[in-house]
Amino acid sequence: MAKKGLLNQYLLQLQHHPLRTKAITAGVLSGISDLVSQKLTGIQKIQLRRLVLKVLFGVLYLGPFGHFLYIVLDKIFKGKRDSKTVAKKVVLEQLTSSPWNNLLFMVYYGLVIEGRPWMHVKTKIKKDYPSVQLTAWTFWPVVGWVNHQYVPLQFRVIFHSFIAFGWGIFLNLRARSMALTKAK
Repeated sequence: MAKKGLLNQYLLQLQHHPLRTKAITAGVLSGISDLVSQKLTGIQKIQLRRLVLKVLFGVLYLGPFGHFLYIVLDKIFKGKRDSKTVAKKVVLEQLTSSPWNNLLFMVYYGLVIEGRPWMHVKTKIKKDYPSVQLTAWTFWPVVGWVNHQYVPLQFRVIFHSFIAFGWGIFLNLRARSMALTKAK
């Protein structure tokens, strides 16, 4: 009964305060994803600063950006969900917000989370951004299709955040395995 009550309370918050609820949800999921990633990559003591900065990125950027992105896409395409319209939404999302989000995250992670100088961040982006974006384009269009085709507008950011939760863990593990391979 308690679970149903929590779900109903969450849905009520989502209905009355959609932006705030999506922002908090994105922040919480970003934080949990980072906690899991830190543990799976062998970090013994939780890096609290990194965790807080990831939560802030979710709350202040990911949740609000997704909230407004899906509203704008639905307005542009008049809320249609036929296959042709969904394909257009996915293509538009993948050619605009996907490259922007990946670039912004890499800049934020390098400058803010890791505290690296701009020249180092810029070099890393030049080196890694193309493969990050190409990898994203092999995975996220499918997620986008499911999201636009089957998920109601008010749940799209939440669905995306749950998938991003797993994606973040995958990317952290991939980065860790690449670092271990280079160290050998």
